[in-house]
Amino acid sequence: MHDPALTRRDFLATAAGAALAAPAPRAAAAPQAGKIPLGFDNFSVRAFGWKAPRLIDYAAELKADILLMSDLDVYESMDEAYLSDLRKRAADKGLALQAGSLSICPTSKRFKDTHGTAEEHLRLIIRIARAIGSPVARCVLGSAEDRKGEGGITPHIKGTVAVCRAVRSYALDCGVKIAIENHAGDLTAHELAGLIEEAGRDFVGATMDSGNATWTLEDPLRNLEILGPYAVTTGMRDSMVWETPEGAMVQWTAIGDGCVDFKAYAARFAQLCPGVAFILEIIAGLQRPFPFKDPAFMAPYADVPRAEIDRFAALAKRGRPIEARKPPADKDKKLADQEFQREQLERSMRYCRETLGLGLR
Repeated sequence: MHDPALTRRDFLATAAGAALAAPAPRAAAAPQAGKIPLGFDNFSVRAFGWKAPRLIDYAAELKADILLMSDLDVYESMDEAYLSDLRKRAADKGLALQAGSLSICPTSKRFKDTHGTAEEHLRLIIRIARAIGSPVARCVLGSAEDRKGEGGITPHIKGTVAVCRAVRSYALDCGVKIAIENHAGDLTAHELAGLIEEAGRDFVGATMDSGNATWTLEDPLRNLEILGPYAVTTGMRDSMVWETPEGAMVQWTAIGDGCVDFKAYAARFAQLCPGVAFILEIIAGLQRPFPFKDPAFMAPYADVPRAEIDRFAALAKRGRPIEARKPPADKDKKLADQEFQREQLERSMRYCRETLGLGLR
């Protein structure tokens, strides 16, 4: 049972212990071509506003193995017949589907009651996942803002664990695993590993996001070592991280455009995450400062081990400044965003296939 008196530091210790209990690292080897499914998250092409049928057709055009539809707005209906038709449409095109949504944490600033209570929302995601043939129900706790309140992130972790436990039987009956993402700076790898252990690994796993790792002051390769054994799906993009007088600047990029060694990442991913899909969630062009030398900024990260910050600082030393994206002034913004997002995703897909050897077809 979850101890309500568990301190934040105790929780981090539990998470660290869980991570240390993971399989010991082995020497990296190149991933076997054709053995890791390759796909993308519809958020990569969000500017189009496509509904599920068009997203399925586009994924088929790209010869993706898997399409993760990470929000509920893509569905024109949530009736079983409609969802069953989506599943068949995808299967006819040789495509697997994954389902997802956002916050299931009732205390998070990101939680919205559009779909009822947090428990009702999670049950809905699981139902949709079962109907479209998804083995996972991707969801999130919240964002970095949730680290800043009283008690830090720990009360929100407790709330998320409680919601997950409330639907355990339903998830197991549906054959769907709840896949919680390290999202927008909310959870470090240690914290997410601890949350999963506390909720129950039999029905909860991780949506491992390489880009979001840099928003919790982590080297994505280190994040992979901790979360890889828990991953049931993913959200992948590169990051360029470089030094600033105050700490570091982070800009997410297409795969291959940042300073993360994705050749090493893909090789280690193949070892730690057998059968897990490599799902691209490309979000590029935005810069965010991380002034980790400022004690005030670091207050919400007081329990993050110094060694993790040092690894992040070392990553920043390998990066270089790049320009933030500026949409062309002479082009319609929506059209410019669509063209940019499509180019970034499709180039990332090519890099993953041609350079990293990923994909089943």
